[in-house]
Amino acid sequence: MWDLPEHRLALMELIATGRLRCRKTQQQAWKHLAELPWTHRTGRRDELSVVETRRHELERLLTQIWPEWPAVHAELTGAGLPVSMLGWKRLQDIERARTATGLPSRLNRRTATALVGPHSKAGLSAPRREALANLNIMHDGTLRLRTPDGLRLGVGDRELDCATITRVMGEVILTERALADGTVLTGQSPRAILLVENLGAYLDLPAPPGWLLAHVPGWDTRTVRLLLQQVRDVPVAHFGDLDPNGVRIMRHLREVRPDLRWVVPEFWSEYVPKVGLRAEWPRDLDLGDVPPLVRRLASSGMWLEQEAIVLDPRLPREFAAPA
Repeated sequence: MWDLPEHRLALMELIATGRLRCRKTQQQAWKHLAELPWTHRTGRRDELSVVETRRHELERLLTQIWPEWPAVHAELTGAGLPVSMLGWKRLQDIERARTATGLPSRLNRRTATALVGPHSKAGLSAPRREALANLNIMHDGTLRLRTPDGLRLGVGDRELDCATITRVMGEVILTERALADGTVLTGQSPRAILLVENLGAYLDLPAPPGWLLAHVPGWDTRTVRLLLQQVRDVPVAHFGDLDPNGVRIMRHLREVRPDLRWVVPEFWSEYVPKVGLRAEWPRDLDLGDVPPLVRRLASSGMWLEQEAIVLDPRLPREFAAPA
């Protein structure tokens, strides 16, 4: 049991502060300490305190299982951190940050987090982010694009025809780093841009003539923001699911493009009896500016997925002229 740092830290916290609350990660150590005659329970629920006349026995136990504890205790107090699991984790962050030197100007967020956190998928807390203050942290998203004729990609004095890329690759793939490094849309400007939420719909939707289609999965909008910054004068529409998240995603996208049009054909309501799905819509979800069909779905506890109407022959007319 005492080979785990969280258990040793529980004992050190008890000695240093005189009290120890039962936490999930330290539960085994807490139960063991609660059975010893050197502790007793306080009036608070799940809290131990030290029997002061037996404190030396607790200290002897900690020295046996963790001879280095006085040095760790001194580091924590010297850094102004609490003698606890939380303080110890923060101390580890500080020590990792000290060694994170000589870094490139940018890194993938997982790589960066692994440098200042316990592992690559740990949260990038404010102190950890502060340690990477001069680093450009990349999410490294990708954009899948179905491009119209005449559209080209350029960077510096080089250009590529999107039609040629599509013949070889099947579609155009743009990375966040490429856009950040100056890749731009050139050539003939698209008539409009359609953001499509789900992959199947993006691939199978008959593209309106002259339109650029972009796959934007859910909340992953960081990369498409870079693209939309280049085409401020081109109309943009969004086609996604009609569910609570669909409302949130639409509002999220409108933070980037307030003029974004949400494509919600009224004929979609004909699909409710056959393919409508049950869903609980949150009561606090603001539906003040949503299309009438979305409001009706919310009141009846239903939602619709976009794939159902991708091949409906009436759908292309809905893309005719974005507002």
